[in-house]
Amino acid sequence: MTTAERPTATPPDSVAVIIPAKDEQDRIATTARAAAALPGVDLVVVVDDGSTDRTAAMAGGADVVVVRHSRNRGKAAAMETGAAVVVAVESREREGTGPRALLFLDADLGATAAKAAPLIDPVLDGNADMTIATLPLQRSAGGGHGFVVRLARDGIERATGWVAAQPLSGQRCLTRPAFAAALPLAHGFGVEVGLTVDLLRQGYRIREVEVPFHHRVTGTDWQSQVHRGRQWLHVAWALATRGVPPVRLPEGRSNPGRGRQH
Repeated sequence: MTTAERPTATPPDSVAVIIPAKDEQDRIATTARAAAALPGVDLVVVVDDGSTDRTAAMAGGADVVVVRHSRNRGKAAAMETGAAVVVAVESREREGTGPRALLFLDADLGATAAKAAPLIDPVLDGNADMTIATLPLQRSAGGGHGFVVRLARDGIERATGWVAAQPLSGQRCLTRPAFAAALPLAHGFGVEVGLTVDLLRQGYRIREVEVPFHHRVTGTDWQSQVHRGRQWLHVAWALATRGVPPVRLPEGRSNPGRGRQH
């Protein structure tokens, strides 16, 4: 694999937190308050991605900017909207200063969002272009059989040679040049895999960091299984569009879909 030379940039001196949220009225306020209290954070943006509950109303506060999609557009779109809001805020308030780093946190982290400092420090110190949180064993029961995780981990390794401990972790901090280098983001739930592959291929430095976050674990009911199915499809599409088919075929067998343009 050929790795591009990473552009040099001055490390950021502050952080904007972006929290994509869909139907998280019970946790979003706690998550946003905890994020706002993090060292180095001076802006929190909550993107309500077409919620049908009171997520937007519950997220609002003196230190939180809330924007809303009128319909659900997916996690990647919410992340891009949040970043655009940060740019707009900076254009009004931060003349002569550098762009903030972006810290993406899931809306269901609750009070444990306050533990995100280990994600921020390597980026502000200039030692990483993107950090990814690895989470401990979660308190609540649930979870699937690891099919999506294995798909993501194997795909990232085949694309870049790097083995990710938790390839689907959505808790990430990155510099603005790194975020810009990954645009447009991979669709929906493929966004994390796309970010990792795109930045590694361009020579950006990625570091996984242990952080004691806790969030709601996806259950085992039919709705959870449908969610995992969508997640698998989005991850597979993100890999396929980056030249990594989701299934490695044995030597000598042809892939009938290979070479098609979509």
